[in-house]
Amino acid sequence: MKSVDQLGRAQLATFGRRKVAPRVCIADSKRHLRTFLADALEDLGFITGECGKADEFAAALDQHQPDLVVLGSSVEGVEAGRMIEMLAERGFAGHVLAICPRESIMTAAIQQMGREHGLAMLPPLPTPFSAGTLHQGLAMLLPAEPVPSPAVDVAEALKAGWLELWYQRKIDTRSLMPCGAEALVRMRHPTWGVVPPAHFIPAEDDQHFRTLSEFVINRTIADWHYLLERHGATDLSINLPISFLANRDAVHDLCSWMPTHPAFRGLIVEVDAAEVIANVDLLVDTAKRLRLRNIAIAIDRLGVDWPALMDLDSFPFVELKVDREFIAGCADDRLKQTVCRRIVELANGYGARTVATGIENRADFLTAHEIGFDAVQGYLFGKPMGLKKFARSATAQPLRLYD
Repeated sequence: MKSVDQLGRAQLATFGRRKVAPRVCIADSKRHLRTFLADALEDLGFITGECGKADEFAAALDQHQPDLVVLGSSVEGVEAGRMIEMLAERGFAGHVLAICPRESIMTAAIQQMGREHGLAMLPPLPTPFSAGTLHQGLAMLLPAEPVPSPAVDVAEALKAGWLELWYQRKIDTRSLMPCGAEALVRMRHPTWGVVPPAHFIPAEDDQHFRTLSEFVINRTIADWHYLLERHGATDLSINLPISFLANRDAVHDLCSWMPTHPAFRGLIVEVDAAEVIANVDLLVDTAKRLRLRNIAIAIDRLGVDWPALMDLDSFPFVELKVDREFIAGCADDRLKQTVCRRIVELANGYGARTVATGIENRADFLTAHEIGFDAVQGYLFGKPMGLKKFARSATAQPLRLYD
């Protein structure tokens, strides 16, 4: 019988040759447990599928073609036995992970039955467990895949339906309550799994850039409706390039797509500070017109170039977001603190909000709070996440960072 280490190396080699994101089928009778497992496994890079009972198992295997099967803690012993027999009949060549009560008779029986049927049984995961424990048990199965090279063609991604939006919440600095979220485009590629935008965002002069921008707008609006039904109205922001906003036809389409629902409080469009400063007259005029259509422009990634925004006759921008370069480590850097204070003072003078981006530790958050930022955003408060996971994680309870 192969050792776990040998099995891990074999699986790594298999994934490496196929160059695909590994797939997992989660079998658990309780929906909330399947959801928790799916979230944790997707964070590890797995493409997930699920089923609730043995009668659905065969169809799930056919649909998802998994490399890993997880038998959840609510699967009864008899059900688990039936699933193991199905896997054996199909000659399943992947791994099986059983989640069971620690050192129970059923746990030992499931492991023994799986081995007797020739299945590669991973060490069982005892309950209760955390996402970190799950990571430790499965990390060796994941390949160290190279990034897409050459970069994936965005036209292909749009046509194939690989693109989706992830959301990172913004937090009110004073109440520590969620106060909106930023939409970030991601690609779920069948070969490389989740791909960050650096590997597929086209150049601004690319003919597909406007199509990508339109996808972001329309998906954001659809996601707003989804969140409204499951959580309540959520203020969302998107990123658009100056080339889109300089096109009157594109701006007209943007305005026509806005929801007419009474709960819709407006859409924030974030534009890179360098583009705003290089085209300030155009952006001022565009921002004035968009405000009447329930759309506001925010200036993103603002840093030492903040003086270029001083003394404007009109300042129709709703928000200034400070570049993470001046937020990360600001607790111990007086120069960064000075830049942040000047931007906050500038925003206060114009009546605009300020957002500190890239907050990853408590010290930087407390510094941002002391400086006077209205909102914060960063890994300390949550990484970007898919729509369904974002909707589930939404909470009305404030965070506790002052204790």
